[in-house]
Amino acid sequence: MRKLIIAMVFAALPGLVVAAGGEGYPLEKADVDVSNKASLQRGAKLFVNYCMGCHSAEHQRYNRLARDIGLSDEQVRDNLIFTGAKVGEQMKNAMPKKDAKKWFGATPPDLTLIARSRGADYLYTYLKTFYIDESRPWGVNNAAFPLVGMPHVLWELQGWQKAVVETHKDAEGNERSVITGFEIVKPGSMSGPEFDKAMRDLVNFLVYVAEPIQLERTRIGVWVIAFLILLTVVFYLLKKEYWKDVH
Repeated sequence: MRKLIIAMVFAALPGLVVAAGGEGYPLEKADVDVSNKASLQRGAKLFVNYCMGCHSAEHQRYNRLARDIGLSDEQVRDNLIFTGAKVGEQMKNAMPKKDAKKWFGATPPDLTLIARSRGADYLYTYLKTFYIDESRPWGVNNAAFPLVGMPHVLWELQGWQKAVVETHKDAEGNERSVITGFEIVKPGSMSGPEFDKAMRDLVNFLVYVAEPIQLERTRIGVWVIAFLILLTVVFYLLKKEYWKDVH
């Protein structure tokens, strides 16, 4: 019970911080598609290379991942497992929780259910809106999650950007600083559109991880609807047969 409460608190922190900052930063549409297996494969690669150094997805197993997104166990073992884990094990990272808490001030949360608790649009916006802020311990802040407590681990891909800030007045005449955009000051290995696509793939993977059964549910749903349509036709013909003598 104690672990569950702690996990719920960590999941709620981003929302609390955004609320404390006022209206929050406008979210961009993620437009994910969990039926796109190529996107899920790219997202899985990004996750294990850039997220699993600190975070885990311990409610997901590697072999289930392989089956769902169209990879063999060998492909998963060779390209997605760097911790010495077996294919049938959960997706846990190798960082001791004691060290993580010492370095970051808190244990990085498990990300299995983050897409369900925060939503795809929030995650997509969050991943894209890290910006330089020398006043912060890691030298960065985040428009979607003000006072973020983690480094910008994707800087090699996105590069470094600074926030474009304007002063706006609210209805009562009070002035406040508002982030209206970003300006790249040091390019990364990806262009803007390439990074957007990569983050969409990563979010797509997180949406899948949060509810793996949705892939199977969609497939089964098509057959269920087809069965119901066929059943409706059968019932209609049966009704006509029963009532033909009455008419």
